[in-house]
Amino acid sequence: MIDIHSHILPGLDDGAASMDEAIAMARCAVMGGIRQMVATPHVKTRLYPSREAIMDVMTNLQKALMNNGISLIILPGAEYRIDPELPKRFSRGELLTINNKGRYLLVELPDGYVPDYTSNVFQELQQQGVTPIIAHPERNNVFIRDHSRLYELIADGALAQLTAGSLTGYFCPDVTVAARAFLEHGSVHFIASDAHSTSGQLPQFEPAAKEAVRLLGEEKGHRLLIANPQRAIRGEFIEVGELKKKVI
Repeated sequence: MIDIHSHILPGLDDGAASMDEAIAMARCAVMGGIRQMVATPHVKTRLYPSREAIMDVMTNLQKALMNNGISLIILPGAEYRIDPELPKRFSRGELLTINNKGRYLLVELPDGYVPDYTSNVFQELQQQGVTPIIAHPERNNVFIRDHSRLYELIADGALAQLTAGSLTGYFCPDVTVAARAFLEHGSVHFIASDAHSTSGQLPQFEPAAKEAVRLLGEEKGHRLLIANPQRAIRGEFIEVGELKKKVI
């Protein structure tokens, strides 16, 4: 399987604090069936690492994994907090897309609200050929209360990534209910760990994968866990698929 959202790079954000912890996370990921992992440290305007810092730490981690005999491929990426400046920053070459292919950008919204400028930012990114991937929408209070708000963004071309723990009950019941509803409505295109350590969310990936297959069937589950992530890291087109318009 391929995990497109993780905080495995040591010392860059609130994820792995050291190289030893990053190596332990990699071992845990491989045990859970993950073979490729996109490292997506948090990036906020003028805060946290530059794309150059991300690439440097990723290269060092990959070497450490090889030296320790851990067969996990680390790919570059970042998780960007929604900001009106994102389109301009992308045009200046400052943003790191999934696997540096220039096609998909992981974007995080605040938990408590959806900024008024979100739709405009997404449209401006898409005009530059970049598809935004909304990180863990099931944990956003607005989307939890009104599923149609997420549907509208996806209908306009965005994609969505579900956190594995949201399917397994790791978070509160409202999050689990929203996660399952989004799956049923066709509003999810990826399932990822959002791992920050060896405990917590990373061990949820394998049971969440099984739950997704149980809920959706083998073909659709494979699409969210393998096919779509594979297309993302290759920079290939991902079809939104059928959306059910009756979103509660």
